[in-house]
Amino acid sequence: MSTTRPTKKVVVFDYGFGNVRSAERALARVGADVEITRDYDRAMDADGLLVPGVGAFSACMRGLKDARGDWIIGRRLSGGRPVMGICVGMQILFERGIEHGVETEGLDEWPGTVGPLKAPIVPHMGWNTVEAPADSQAFAGLDADARFYFVHSYAARDWSLEVTNPAIRAPRVTWATHGEPFVAAVENGALWATQFHPEKSGDAGAQLLTNWIETL
Repeated sequence: MSTTRPTKKVVVFDYGFGNVRSAERALARVGADVEITRDYDRAMDADGLLVPGVGAFSACMRGLKDARGDWIIGRRLSGGRPVMGICVGMQILFERGIEHGVETEGLDEWPGTVGPLKAPIVPHMGWNTVEAPADSQAFAGLDADARFYFVHSYAARDWSLEVTNPAIRAPRVTWATHGEPFVAAVENGALWATQFHPEKSGDAGAQLLTNWIETL
């Protein structure tokens, strides 16, 4: 007798700074029940919360706080409830961002600074491969030469979070290179994030989103 897994409910958090329709379509493609909203209760009750982000770090943080998104993300993570950030939605998870000399406090889920990408050509726009850990869940089922779509001029160039408790699994950090190495994705318990846009990355992005849905 076959059994069907229940459809997972995912909220794409609508705080005014992300391509929410593209994210909605990509998640629906991989079988999620998707809703775009900034409603507190719906965002808290969903199986997964996806936080997109497009534009400046400081503007995204203002929009997120105005929508109480910072509080929602913190409450979900404190209860082990899955959250995924995309592009600037990943960057704001770090301690701070610096753009045009302006420093803005992030959500401080991870230590470190998001700053200008040092490369001959910026923004970094187009397809790139990544270097994922062998035990990555996010990139399971994907070949090493899989390409993902990036659009950004800023990135986290360092990873400094250390886990000293052997009972806690260290975050799995994926890297990419454009001029210099930068953090392309992080898997940290209930918190996943990508600098690239899985919703614009074709079949490879769909596989990554499928892998995330399977953890919910």
